[in-house]
Amino acid sequence: MAVLLILFSLILYFYIEYSLENELKSYLQRQSRFIMASYDDLEARIKKKKLLLKQTLHIEANIEKRPKNPPINFFENFKRDNHYFLKGYFFYKNGTFLVLTADITQQKIMEKRVFRAIIILIFTSMAIILVYAIFLSNMLLAPIKLFSTKLAKMNENILTPIDLSQVPKEFQPLAESINSLVNRIKSFILYKKELFVGAAHELKTPLAVIKTRSQVALIKKNSTKESFSKVIKENIETVNGMNEMVSAILEFGRAEGAQFEKPQEIDLIEFLKQKIREFALLARQENKRLKYRLSPDSYRIKIQPLLLTQIIQNLLQNAIRYTPEGGTIRVFGHLFNGKYILKITDEGPGIDESIDIFAPFIRSKNSVGAGLGLFLVKSASDALGAKVEIKNREDKKGAVAIFVLPPYN
Repeated sequence: MAVLLILFSLILYFYIEYSLENELKSYLQRQSRFIMASYDDLEARIKKKKLLLKQTLHIEANIEKRPKNPPINFFENFKRDNHYFLKGYFFYKNGTFLVLTADITQQKIMEKRVFRAIIILIFTSMAIILVYAIFLSNMLLAPIKLFSTKLAKMNENILTPIDLSQVPKEFQPLAESINSLVNRIKSFILYKKELFVGAAHELKTPLAVIKTRSQVALIKKNSTKESFSKVIKENIETVNGMNEMVSAILEFGRAEGAQFEKPQEIDLIEFLKQKIREFALLARQENKRLKYRLSPDSYRIKIQPLLLTQIIQNLLQNAIRYTPEGGTIRVFGHLFNGKYILKITDEGPGIDESIDIFAPFIRSKNSVGAGLGLFLVKSASDALGAKVEIKNREDKKGAVAIFVLPPYN
C-alpha cells in the first residue's frame, strides 16, 4: 500500500511538472508566432520594442544567429541570480533565430511547494495507514489468539469446542470447522479407548476359560487321556477365536496406516463395479444374488483407494452374510448435490437400532466375527470425510447401509 501511494504521488508530481513546462513552451511558441506575424523587419523592430515586449508579454526578445543549428525550434533551461529561465529558439531565416526568454521562477517555486505538499501527504497517509494496519491487525489477531489459546489448552481429556459467541462473524466458519474437527477427534479418542478396553476384556475372558479348563483337568483324579484330549481341543478352538480377534485388531491397525495413503485419481463407478463383481461370485457360491445399478457411467474423484476398499468390502460382506440363502443383495449408487450416495440393502434380520453398532466388539446375535468390521468402516469413513449409516428397511425385510462420499476435486 505504501509503495503504491509513493508511486502514485511521484507520477502526479512529474505529471504536474511536465504539464507546466509544456504550457510555458506553448506560451513562448504562441508569442513567437505573434511577433513574427506582427513585424516585417524583425531584427530592427525587436531592438526598438524590446522594453515594451518585456513589460507587456513578460518576455525578453532577441535575434541570434546560430549557423550550426538546424532550422528547428528548441528550448533550454538555465538558472541565473537565483532565478530560473526558459529560453526558446524559434527559426526565423538564414540561420537566424528569434530567442524568447521567460522568467519561470514562480512556476519553479510552485512546483517545489507541490512537491513538499506531496511529501507531507505521503508521510501523513503512511502514518494513517500504519495506525489503521495496527488496529486492523489487532482486531484480526484477537480471534486467532483465542483459537491458539483454546487449542493450546486442549488435550485428550479436555476437548471443549470454541464458543461461537466470542468469535467475530467473519471467523465463525473457521471456528465451526475447528469445532467439527474437535468433535471428530473426541469421537476418535472415544472409539480408541473402547477398542483398547474391549480388546483387553475380549481376550481376558477366553484366557480365563482356558485356565479354568486346564486346572479342572489337572485336579480331577479320574482324568483320562480322552478327557485331556477334549480339553486340549476346546482350548485350541478358544485360541483360534482369540487369533481371529487379534487378526481383526491388526486389520484395524493396517486401516489406520491406510489413512496416510496418498490420494489417487480413480473412476469411482468402475472401482465399485469391480468390487461388486468380485463379491457377486461369493454370493453366487452361497446361492444368493447380488444386483447393482450405478449412475452416472463415469465419475472421477481423488481418494485413498485402500480406505474405500475396506469400507465397501465390509459393507458387502455383512450384506451377503446376513442375507438368507436364495435372497438378493441390491446396490444402488447415484450423484446428489455433488455427493455420491451408495446404498446396500440386504434381506437379513435387520439390526438392533438401540445400540451403537459402530462401536468396537459390538456383535449381533447371529454374528460370528470379532465385532470390529463396522468399527473399521466408521473409522475409514471419518478419515475420508464421508458419512456411513446403517438402519432397518422401511418394509422390515432387512437392513440398508448408506455410504455418502463428499465432493472431491
